[in-house]
Amino acid sequence: MGIFKRLGDILKANINALLDKAEDPEKMLNQMIYEMEEQYTEAKKQVTVAVADEKRLYNQYQRAKKEAFEWAGKAEAAMKSGREDLAKEALLRKSAAAENARGYKEQWTKQKQATDTLKSSLRQLQRKISECKSRKQLLVARAKRAEAQKKIHETLSGINDSGAFATFDKMEEKIDQLEAEGEAAVDMAELESDSLEKEFEQLDSVDVDTQLEQLKQGDATSDLDDL
Repeated sequence: MGIFKRLGDILKANINALLDKAEDPEKMLNQMIYEMEEQYTEAKKQVTVAVADEKRLYNQYQRAKKEAFEWAGKAEAAMKSGREDLAKEALLRKSAAAENARGYKEQWTKQKQATDTLKSSLRQLQRKISECKSRKQLLVARAKRAEAQKKIHETLSGINDSGAFATFDKMEEKIDQLEAEGEAAVDMAELESDSLEKEFEQLDSVDVDTQLEQLKQGDATSDLDDL
C-alpha cells in the first residue's frame, strides 16, 4: 500500500500547488485530471509488477509441490523394489521439496493478499478519476456562470461609477431644448408668413379702391395701358 500513500501525497501536493496559482478553473481541473491519470499509470505499473511476483511465487510453489509428490512416488517405487537406501534418499528429497513448497505457498498467499488489495485500490482510483471527470463538467459550468455574473456586475458598477446614466439624462434635456427651439422656429415662421399675407391683402385692397375711383371718373381702362 506504500505506493498508493505516495500517490496520495503527490496528488495532494500537486493539487495544492495548482490551487495556490489560482489559474483558470477549467485549465486547473484539466491539469489535475492529467496529474491523476499520470499517477494512475505509474501505480498500474507497480501493481503489474506485484501481480507478476505473485504469479512467479505461485509457479514456484506448484513446481516444489509437484517435485515433492514425484519424490514421494519414487520413494514408494524404491521400497517396492527392495531398495531401502534409494527410498530413504527419495524421502529426504521429498521432504526438502515439501518444505520449499510450504515456504513458496506462504509467500504466495501473502503476495496474493497484497496484490488483491492493490488491485482494489487501483480500481478505486480509476473510479475516482472517472468521478472527477464527471464533476469537472459541472464545476466548469458553475465557474463560467460565476465569471459571467461577475463581469455583468463589474460592467454595471462601471456604468454607475462613470455617470453614464447622468450623461444620458443631460443628453435628453439637450434634445428637449433643441426640439422646443425647433417648434418655436416653426411658430415664428408661420407668424411671419401670416403678417406678409396680410400686407399683400392690404395692397390688393388699395388697388381695387383706386380702380373703383377711376371708374367713377369714367376711366375703367387706365390700368390696362401697358397691355
